[in-house]
Amino acid sequence: MAALPVFRWHLAPDGYATRRQLRACGLRPGGQPVAAQLERPRRRRGPLVAYLYRIDRAKPVRPMTAGRRAALAKAMLARRTCPTCRRDAGYVIPASLGACVPCAYPEDQRAA
Repeated sequence: MAALPVFRWHLAPDGYATRRQLRACGLRPGGQPVAAQLERPRRRRGPLVAYLYRIDRAKPVRPMTAGRRAALAKAMLARRTCPTCRRDAGYVIPASLGACVPCAYPEDQRAA
């Protein structure tokens, strides 16, 4: 396997993009392998690495179907549902709490 070309941060040539940059253009990698990488040096740890894909080989983003939209809505509802009181909290339940704020801090709710 050949080594990937490595570019310094902000110095990648035209024709390469990260996943986020591709997505902003309405594209996806489309199964292509990583074409290059960016490295941003850091002082006390290894460099930050960003993988680059070729724009000319990228494919358009697949359109959102009704089934996919329904599945995403169901998944987001599950993330907002409190496992303790089973109500929709209206926000994504933090993993650090594991429950909605009223269930996680019931003594604060009684005092208010």
